[in-house]
Amino acid sequence: MSRANVDTVERAIAALNARDINGYLACCTEDVELRTPWAEVGGTYDGPAGIERFLNDIEDTSPDFRLDVRRLQAVGEDRVLAFIHSASTGRASGLSLAADTTNVYELIDGKISRVQIFLDHREALDAVGLAE
Repeated sequence: MSRANVDTVERAIAALNARDINGYLACCTEDVELRTPWAEVGGTYDGPAGIERFLNDIEDTSPDFRLDVRRLQAVGEDRVLAFIHSASTGRASGLSLAADTTNVYELIDGKISRVQIFLDHREALDAVGLAE
């Protein structure tokens, strides 16, 4: 299942970059949860309505927001670590923003049930039991 989970995460990220809400939600459970630390959109987004709100928040604050996957790594049977570089330009400020994050995707029956974005790589590794 771990390779299939990696494929699901790849499809979800591609859908997010394309702003394809239906494509993203097709990769998720009905009660999907997204936790993000970014102040511009921060907080927790629950369920399909929450994911749609997240995409709208991204579009409002930084319409060119994009995730570039550096590496995906299956962790056990139900989690995927995604090493991500994100880039965007603030709509109001015009400032270019970039961040490297480590995202933890938790999956149930091949669908994403939870995404947690970590700005600190070590915290993400701790979260999945791979602390160095």
